[in-house]
Order: sequence, then structure tokens, then C-alpha cells
Amino acid sequence: MSREELLALVSVQAKTIEALTRRVEELERRLAADSSTSSRPPSSDAPWAKKPAKNRSSRVRSGRKPGKQPGAGSSSRSLVDDPDERLEIQPDRCGSCDASLDGAEECGRQRRQVVDIQPVPPPKVTEYQRVSKVCPCCGKVTTAGWDDAAVPAPHAEVVAAAGSPVRIGPETLARAALLTCAHFLPVGRARDLLAKLCAIDVSTGFLAGIRGRAARRLEKKFLHHMRALLATAPVLHADETPGRAAGSLAYVHVACTEYLTLMHVGDRTKDTIDAGGVLPEFTGVLVRDGYAGYEHLKAVHAWCGAHLLRDLRSISDADPEGQLWALAMATTLLDANQAAHQTRQQEADRLDPTALRTIHSRYRGALARGKTDNTGQTSALADKARTLITRFRHYEDMILRFATDLSVPFTNNEAERTCRPVKIQQRTSGGCWRTLAGLVDFAIVQSYLDTATKWGLDKLDALRELFTTGAWLPPALTPAE
Repeated sequence: MSREELLALVSVQAKTIEALTRRVEELERRLAADSSTSSRPPSSDAPWAKKPAKNRSSRVRSGRKPGKQPGAGSSSRSLVDDPDERLEIQPDRCGSCDASLDGAEECGRQRRQVVDIQPVPPPKVTEYQRVSKVCPCCGKVTTAGWDDAAVPAPHAEVVAAAGSPVRIGPETLARAALLTCAHFLPVGRARDLLAKLCAIDVSTGFLAGIRGRAARRLEKKFLHHMRALLATAPVLHADETPGRAAGSLAYVHVACTEYLTLMHVGDRTKDTIDAGGVLPEFTGVLVRDGYAGYEHLKAVHAWCGAHLLRDLRSISDADPEGQLWALAMATTLLDANQAAHQTRQQEADRLDPTALRTIHSRYRGALARGKTDNTGQTSALADKARTLITRFRHYEDMILRFATDLSVPFTNNEAERTCRPVKIQQRTSGGCWRTLAGLVDFAIVQSYLDTATKWGLDKLDALRELFTTGAWLPPALTPAE
């Protein structure tokens, strides 16, 4: 083999080794990624591989120690003045000389009370008898209707419905829905709890259908009312999360505010996003992640800062020395968020112009440093960094919306918290919903319960109202209105 051929072979081998080295580095970077450096949910992190919270959190320390703060008040259960039963514990003989204390003068009394539940009473059975009478004049038989005014309002709809002569009342319906819909229990466990805590035995089929019964009642007025309210909100949060149903992947979409929640189900296309009935005509500020399916909407867009910080961290953690721009950009965003928060506390409606110019200057300076550091680099990490730099350059207004408009939050956590029950229910349901209709019903009922909770309503009270007089409807965008 000639010298030239040997040099060519060495050159090829060197390039192959270099390519393999870059490939290994990229695979190691992907393997090290978790929910703090990617869009993966926290539930996907392996328990044995979780990092300490201080390394995963983008929040800054408050300076306070964990737990109860010095000077904070405490509370405990208070004694009641009218207990159901009083028992006296009296000494019989003197503890010193063993003399009898019968008739001795009382000099003190201490009280302690034990609060406990009583055995569950049997269910109350109310029988309604429909009476038929013969007219003494014409002989015609007249029978009262099951929907007669004599039937109390809470039982009116239950009694009037067609079917078995024995039916389950609205209180049981509400408690069954509380277990399966509000606490995400499987129907078998919900049946056991209902029997033990309420002394009523129902079938698993009854419990399996309770969410559908609730959803049908909510479809009448609640969904339309929520769409109308949300469309007028000044700031709206939107997100989507996957859920497995009927052996395939579907998506639960959410549009929400601090006090309102509306979910619907479909695929991930823009047509499905529009099918929710809120976003197509929405013209306020829409806080979202970077998913391109929202780009067709005419709303003013704001990019979630938490997603951007995870993207920056994935770059910085992979090469702390070579990707200093990512750390600089993350610091800029966090400092801007802190400045916005302090300005809101001062009840001002906008940042100081000088502070805002400083934020923009630091933002663009970080991008310039990133462009310089990654010019001529051929690694996969450099490609990802350049893509991220381009995103930050093109969407500067959208990314810094929280700083230019103080009514806009820094993150989309409102929507992400609202989506979390989808994962909880999926885990308790064996990893999936058996039917797509079941997932649709879940989204409808969860919209109702989450909205009621945001308004401070008890879930059981909201379900009682649903199964008696009809769904509770939020009267406005916020309680203050």
C-alpha cells in the first residue's frame, strides 16, 4: 500500500471516529434528558433517576426555610358546647391517704372530646304511589302523572323517567360521581367504598355509566355557556395532552382561565383545536407552548416561559462551557419575570421603559453570543442550538409578551395543571379508556368539576345540583365581576 493510500485510509478512519464520537455524544445527551430539559411530562422520569428538586426547578430560592414560618398562627379542632353525650370521670378515693371522696367538694374540671363517626344508617326508601280514580259523572279513569307537582323537586326527574319501578336517587348519583369522576377511582373500588361508607349496594354497570349520565346533563347548557364566557376572556391558556382510548391515541384539548375550564377531545390538528368552539373567534392573549397547530388563530400569542427554559437547559447542560448563551438567555427570562412580578406588586400596569430596554438588550446579546459560538460547529447539539436561536429571534415579541403586557403570566402552568387529571384517570383506568366516548365524557365532566373547584364550590355540592335542578353555571369570568 502506497503512502498516499495509507494517508487516505487514515483520514477516512479519523472522520469515521469523529462521526461516531459525535453520534455517541448526541445519544448520551438524549439519554440524559428528562422532564426538566425536554417537553416530556414529569411522570415519564424514572424514579431512580430523578434529580434533586433544586437542579430541576427553574424557580429561585425565596430565602425562607421549608415548613411553617416563625410567627405563623396555628389552629386545632375546638371543643363544642353541646356534645351528644357527656361522661364524667371521678376519683373514688384519695390518692394520698386513701380516704373516700364520696360527697367531696369539686375543685376543678377539664374537658376532652372525642369526635367520631356513627355507623352508617340504611338508605332511605321513599315510595311514590300513583293513584287512579274513576269520575262519578262520566266514568272515565284519570291517573296522576309521575311528574305531578306532588313529587318533590329533587326526585321529580328520577321518578318521571321511564324504566324500573326502583331507581337510584340524586344523592347516590352525586356520591357515585364524586368517587369515579372527582377522585378517579376504578368502578370496582368505587362500588366497595359506596357500600361501606353509604350502606347502598349498586352494580358496577351503574357506576361505569355514571360519568355518561353526568355528561349528558352537562351538554344541555353548561358547554355552550362556557364557550361563550371563555371567548370573551382577556387572557386564555391553551394546551393539549395525549390520552389512549379504544386502542389508539387521542388528544384532550383545554382552554382555561384561573376560574374557567373547558376540555374537548380529538386529534391534534388545527380543525380539532377550532372544534372546541372557543379559540377560532378569540381575540385576546393566548398563552401556549410552541406547537404550530395554534399559529392559524387570530389571537395575540404568548409563548410559555417554562417550555423555553427547559429547551435552554437541555442546551446548557449538554455543553455548559460552549453554550453560555443558553444560560444567559435563561437568566434574562427569569430576571424579566421577577421584574414583572415586582411591578405587579407595586400595582403598576407596565415595566419601566429603561428596564424593558435592558431586557431586550440582554435578550439580543445572548442570541448574538449563541450565533457566534455555534458558527462553523457541525455537531447535533450545535444544530439544535441554532434552531433554538432562530426561534428566539423570530418570536421575540411572543416570548417577551409577559414583560410588555403585565396581564400575561410567564408560564402556561394554568393549562398544564388543568390537563394533569387526564394522566391520573388514565393510570387508574389501566392505562387507557376502553372507548373514545368514555374519554369525551371524562373531558366534559372534568370541565364542570374543575370550574366549580376554581370558584370555591364543593365538588359534591356541584354534583348534587347537577343531578337535581341542573348544572351550576359560573355567572361571569371571575367572581369579582
